[in-house]
Amino acid sequence: MSILDETGTIKKRNRTEELLFKIKEGTDMTSSQQLKLVLRLSIPAIMAQITSIIMQYIDASMVGRLGAAKSASIGLVSSSTWLFGGLCTAAAAGFTVQVAQLIGAGKEKEARAVLRQALLVTLFFSILLVIAGTAVSFPLPGWLGAEPIVRNDAAHYFRIYIFSLPMIQLSLLAGGMLQCSGNMRIPSLLNILMCGLDVVFNAFLIFPAHRLSVLGQVVIIPGAGLGVAGAALGTALAQGVTAVLMLRALIFHSPSLDIRKETGWKIEKECIEKAVRIGVPVGCEHALMSGAMVVTTRIVAPLGTIAIAANSFAVTAESLCYMPGYGIADAAATLVGQSLGAGRRELVRRFSRLTVYLGMAVMTVTGAVMFLAAPLMLSLLTPDPQIRQLGVHVLRIEAFAEPLFAASIVISGALRGAGDTLIPSIMNFLSIWAVRLTLAACLSVPLGLTGVWIAMCIELCFRGVIFLYRLWGERWIK
Repeated sequence: MSILDETGTIKKRNRTEELLFKIKEGTDMTSSQQLKLVLRLSIPAIMAQITSIIMQYIDASMVGRLGAAKSASIGLVSSSTWLFGGLCTAAAAGFTVQVAQLIGAGKEKEARAVLRQALLVTLFFSILLVIAGTAVSFPLPGWLGAEPIVRNDAAHYFRIYIFSLPMIQLSLLAGGMLQCSGNMRIPSLLNILMCGLDVVFNAFLIFPAHRLSVLGQVVIIPGAGLGVAGAALGTALAQGVTAVLMLRALIFHSPSLDIRKETGWKIEKECIEKAVRIGVPVGCEHALMSGAMVVTTRIVAPLGTIAIAANSFAVTAESLCYMPGYGIADAAATLVGQSLGAGRRELVRRFSRLTVYLGMAVMTVTGAVMFLAAPLMLSLLTPDPQIRQLGVHVLRIEAFAEPLFAASIVISGALRGAGDTLIPSIMNFLSIWAVRLTLAACLSVPLGLTGVWIAMCIELCFRGVIFLYRLWGERWIK
């Protein structure tokens, strides 16, 4: 099908664009069309999420070759990096939800105005985060109760990550804007590219120069030998290149969001107020969840270096299992946001439930795979047999929570697309802080790291149940 764009140019729609246009124009959609649209948006988003986790695998497995202490230094500050990354995600969400709803309502000029404001505001916000993060970078490992042997590496890793936040922020914003306009393919491809770049940069920056025998010939492989700092720097460089390419795709190749079509970068009070109403609860949610991870780190730290490293590797391994849920959640946010913007509440209901059921089915399968493949997953991350044994044990505990964990992830995405972020944030806060941390503190004493992960499993199941109740109640649609 061909259409005329705002300049009168004839453009061809792909199949995904045709299905999304049915939402805007009010055309009835069959169940088959709804499922096809969900899959077309979910699969690229899932691939993008998985590649981000593969980057963590790359960092963890490469640094894991340097020893348990080096691995523990990254695991120690992982909850803190998630906190700052989550705040960047929240800042982007405050604007992407608005854009999704405006595109659904056919108001693309207003959507581009929101994008211009988002670029200015989020970049300024990320600079403030750099200042705050830099101030706490060196005392942070001590605050987390780390052993002296890991503190220096942990501080360097965290500081390099903090300096990369503006690039991370712009990449998240550009990728989110492309996704909410229905373009999942480009963010997915660019995230795959980022994964490849991470391998190349890390291989050069982590290890010193060394000899490699290839077909009987000795080849000298160059290397900077920076260790843990090299892992952080390699990832930062990969994210920087990806951010530039993501912004280029958004500004020059997005029909709906090409900001060159108009001029003016005026900051509008109404737009910022909406962004604050949507983004602040999301930011608080990420802060509280990351804060809970920091508290969990404090609970795990006294258990020793082996427990810290095993906990870090198990978290990284599990993330490959639940990242498909976050990909489907991105699709849910786009579909719910555009359907609500078009005033089609019945379609909001159908897409929200369809994406949740799909997410639960997918993560049930990935949970089963994780249970069976746990030894292989941990062996890829560390050669230390003690770390592998403990990591496999706790990872298999978590596998039983994956279906209900999927429900909470995807429902949260659907609610975000509707602009409903406050109540879900409160639900997450109560679930994690009242259930998980209380149980973890009680069970860690007699059961060690196993008790911490049992608490996590129980809490994820509880969280899934309360989010399903929120979904079926449907007050959020109103």
